[in-house]
Amino acid sequence: MTSVPGAAHAVSPAASSLAVVKGHGTQNDFVLLDDRDAVLDLTVALVRSLADRRAGLGADGVIRVVPTAAIPEGAALLDAEPAARWFMDYRNGDGSLAEMCGNGVRVFAAYLERLGLWDGAGELALGTRAGVRRVTRVPVPAGVADEVWYAVDMGRWSLPGGEQSAQDGADAHVTVSGLDVARAALRVDVGNPHTVLALAGEVELAAADLTRAPVVDPVPPLGTNVELVVPLGEDTGPDGAVVGRVRMRVHERGVGETRSCGTGACAAALAVRVWAGEGAPDVWLVEVPGGTVRVTARQDGHVELAGPALLVADAEIDLGALTAV
Repeated sequence: MTSVPGAAHAVSPAASSLAVVKGHGTQNDFVLLDDRDAVLDLTVALVRSLADRRAGLGADGVIRVVPTAAIPEGAALLDAEPAARWFMDYRNGDGSLAEMCGNGVRVFAAYLERLGLWDGAGELALGTRAGVRRVTRVPVPAGVADEVWYAVDMGRWSLPGGEQSAQDGADAHVTVSGLDVARAALRVDVGNPHTVLALAGEVELAAADLTRAPVVDPVPPLGTNVELVVPLGEDTGPDGAVVGRVRMRVHERGVGETRSCGTGACAAALAVRVWAGEGAPDVWLVEVPGGTVRVTARQDGHVELAGPALLVADAEIDLGALTAV
């Protein structure tokens, strides 16, 4: 069976080819699958093969478009938000399930636009394993070269260690290869788990070896993303608003170091905001190796992530060749 790249639905398990789209958000990259008929058997082996950067197409993760009603968790989501018709079925590059992905949500929204499943106007409600997420198009900030930005309401955030961890500024320790000693770190939940540690400056940030997974104590039961951050201070814009700035590297659970992580950027900004204390800015620009995103701590306890999303290629995968290695 032959499919048309970027247009046809994902093919059945017995087919010989698979239409996919490649996209990224600040260079956090994904293979996207249109499975709106819910016929694709998205196995761990298939995800790993697609994400393989030498024998496959290469990606940090794989995202499948599937009806929310076709997902076991979908019924509860539709009860809460009937408009969340489409579900972002996200897998890490190693094939493991993930709750959601902040950069991936934006790319998913851009993909739904490409497929004609969202017109880009108003608010898009979509399902994830972390709950319903809402996406809107927003103006691109002045001085940024991107053509389109999307903002995502990432939902409520929390400190798993509670108020005590906020007062202490930490509730974990992280050992990172390339750094001399274990560092105190703060756990942040943004629908998925994160552990954030601050470094003294750019030299330490560059010295960190993230080809190896950082060792986190206590060991998180479901794993954790680890963000290394360098606070860069604050700027005052033309409107008088104060904006914080942070530079970050990240080791993603089930992936390794990536060029960007949307939920990680949220966790990094929120941790630095906690450390800064009363009067800290609500809006933060987070610089990652793949670009810049904006994180806003909203008054309702939610966090918003805004940034670009690009679809860069259509491809047709030869499944026989993909699984032959």
